[in-house]
Amino acid sequence: MSSEDEDDRVFKALGNRLRRRILDALKDRPATTGTLCEAFPELDRCTVMQHLKVLEEADLVIVRRDGRERWNHLNALPIQALHQRWIGSYAAYAAQGLLKLKTGLEGSAD
Repeated sequence: MSSEDEDDRVFKALGNRLRRRILDALKDRPATTGTLCEAFPELDRCTVMQHLKVLEEADLVIVRRDGRERWNHLNALPIQALHQRWIGSYAAYAAQGLLKLKTGLEGSAD
């Protein structure tokens, strides 16, 4: 699978507000599927499981089974990779533009 396909899966997974909320719930510590279902009482268990499946396919959630429990762990590496590829490079470009503007304004004040 190409890195573009992987990026598309991550963007698709992050494109849904509920999936972002699930990732937020996993940010501090792993959680069982049951705990996540309790955290989102407006959804039935099947819907939570479907969202977790999309997150797992995008490698944003790593699942570990412990007996009957399914523990969901956040994997932030794909988000970091997107940040480096997309956000970081554009932020650097914007910062360069602001630095040029600042330098130009300071130079014209002399």
